[in-house]
Amino acid sequence: MSVPSRFASRSVLPDPAERLAPGRTALVVVDMQNDFCAPGGYIADALGKDVSGLAPIVLPIRALIAAARAGGIPVVWLAAFYEEELLPPSMIAQKRRLGIAATCCQRGSWGSDFFGVAPAEGEAVFAKHTYSGFSNPKLELHLAGRGIEALVFCGVQTNVCVESTLRDAHARGFDVAIVPDGVASHAPQLHEATLANVRFLFGDVVPSAELLALWAARDAAAA
Repeated sequence: MSVPSRFASRSVLPDPAERLAPGRTALVVVDMQNDFCAPGGYIADALGKDVSGLAPIVLPIRALIAAARAGGIPVVWLAAFYEEELLPPSMIAQKRRLGIAATCCQRGSWGSDFFGVAPAEGEAVFAKHTYSGFSNPKLELHLAGRGIEALVFCGVQTNVCVESTLRDAHARGFDVAIVPDGVASHAPQLHEATLANVRFLFGDVVPSAELLALWAARDAAAA
């Protein structure tokens, strides 16, 4: 995969405040859906995992979304729909290996509804049928059309769909950042592993309070 030509002449920005500045950044909200986050959803019932650690990210994400909307930063939403006829064979094989018959985020179901946060009118929502949001080619076209060069990630699960999309974004030339208190997983050790991977190789790990202060300072300077 080659880096898109629109990044060829871009300057390297050493400061996170520059990399994640309004005007070049979008906030990506990944899979904040009942089946991943809520008691009674797919992760809790079909997989038998504890999802109690996921709800606390709602408040930081709400704050990030509010600040992004106020500052003219695009908010981009990813939503999973995992009916088996839509999945790649690799995902179906793993599902069968685990002996899971239930469908995750079936379109039109309570499980596919947004959890704790929701898109505003006019905000782009991209459906996906595998872990990376870039499996939907409309996502990259949307970002390119708005001159976006940096992506800030929040949502779930840290070590699966968030990490998969972040890695693809990095490979495509975007500056990437993850908000540690705005992402969560039912597997805390894998959540921490993703944060360590991002910090080491891929981009910035920026707590929500720090990012909000950064955006506020840039807005004040531009006023």
